[in-house]
Amino acid sequence: MSGGRQMTFGMIVGNRGFFPGHLAKEGREEMLKVLEHAGIRVIALTPEESKYGAIETHDEARRCGDLFRQHRDEIDGVIVTLPNFGDERAIADAMRYSTLKVPVLVQATPDKTSKMSIAFRRDSFCGKMSACNNLMQYGIPYSLTKLHTVSPSSDGFKKDLAWFAAVCRVVRGLTNLRIGSIGARPAAFNTVRYSEKLLEASGISVEPIDLSEILGRIDRLKNGDSNVEAKLAAIKKYVKTGDVPEPALVKMAKLGWVIEEWMQQTHTTISAVQCWTSLEEYFGVVPCTIMSMMSENLIPSACEVDVVGTLSMHALALASETPSALLDWNNNYGEDPDKAVCFHCSNLPKHFFNDVIMDFQAIIAGTVGKENTFGTCVGRVKAGAMSYARFSTDDHNGEMRGYVGEGKFTNDPLETFGGAGVVEIPRMQKLLRFICEEGFEHHVAANFSQSASAVYEAASNYLDWNMYFHQPEEED
Repeated sequence: MSGGRQMTFGMIVGNRGFFPGHLAKEGREEMLKVLEHAGIRVIALTPEESKYGAIETHDEARRCGDLFRQHRDEIDGVIVTLPNFGDERAIADAMRYSTLKVPVLVQATPDKTSKMSIAFRRDSFCGKMSACNNLMQYGIPYSLTKLHTVSPSSDGFKKDLAWFAAVCRVVRGLTNLRIGSIGARPAAFNTVRYSEKLLEASGISVEPIDLSEILGRIDRLKNGDSNVEAKLAAIKKYVKTGDVPEPALVKMAKLGWVIEEWMQQTHTTISAVQCWTSLEEYFGVVPCTIMSMMSENLIPSACEVDVVGTLSMHALALASETPSALLDWNNNYGEDPDKAVCFHCSNLPKHFFNDVIMDFQAIIAGTVGKENTFGTCVGRVKAGAMSYARFSTDDHNGEMRGYVGEGKFTNDPLETFGGAGVVEIPRMQKLLRFICEEGFEHHVAANFSQSASAVYEAASNYLDWNMYFHQPEEED
């Protein structure tokens, strides 16, 4: 299912003795087949290790917990499948003994009205409530399928499984994450202030480096350095460079190589980079193309040292396995209350454009000169599904918080510069009011996907962040 590393799920099969045992046996085999067909590696008790490979007794629960604990570094999430009522204590005990801190999906197989005799009745409908009740008592967070009961072989569960895999990717990807903070926050951007301590409390570390160290490393590079030449070739392959001077391209290549090397040395996964306007004034290029290339390769990079912005990008990229961008909520679009212009100047990944060229940065050029601002990725954002997300550190309440939602990029006409697109979001005025009332940043992460629900589940349920999900219609 995942385009990167193969996902691994632990599997717990519930069973209860006075319900038909053959249902547990058949249910285990069905779920194994579904998971393996989805490309997911499964770690579960075998029929030789417990009755039917399910769990019911305390001994079986301990055995399952021990098995999961032995594979704790491999397991991304756990599937609890209930082919019959299941023993709620054994399920919760197995999770407790495993010591895992991963997402858990509880699935219950539906009864058939034509098979309600003692030999075939499942009662999983009821058993799911008991299992969830016990997990709640034990303080173990869990997720639910869209329907209360759903067959493992159904299309509905296939969607549930894809969603849960996305949740697991986000949780794993944000666990013990290290973010590279390259340069100082631009003085004019108080809006991207954040708390390293609140991030650290969520297991996310920030590794800073001064821009002078980056420029110093560049200065020590020898002419004709093979790594720089390789990066230069990659830039020219990545985007049309048009009339961009060769010396500017070489500078970009050096900057790209030095950042890449530093991130490898410090084991940082994503980055936020100082731009405005130090790099232009003292180095002579903008970092946009280099950042675009990183984001395109699912290594998000945000400008203006927006550390929590790149974290937001990363969550969407993990969920969808496609590139994310950081955009400004920038302009109204005519008189339409549900449309707006999202813009950056721009370091958007190539994935966001129908066509893109490298050019100079039109805004900064007026201050530092056109010759010092080559390297932007200019183009119109293509039409398509949109998920958006924004995390923030709330110092007043001492918590991580954020919002997510979905909309779409449109083909509405727009003549402007940089990287820009028109977005349409149902009930957008309510969203904008929420952003302003709650004091969120003007930056928002965006992604061509429908993955807001997975990001919301991961952040709110498993990371315990205070999240708002903007809904297309009024909630009941």
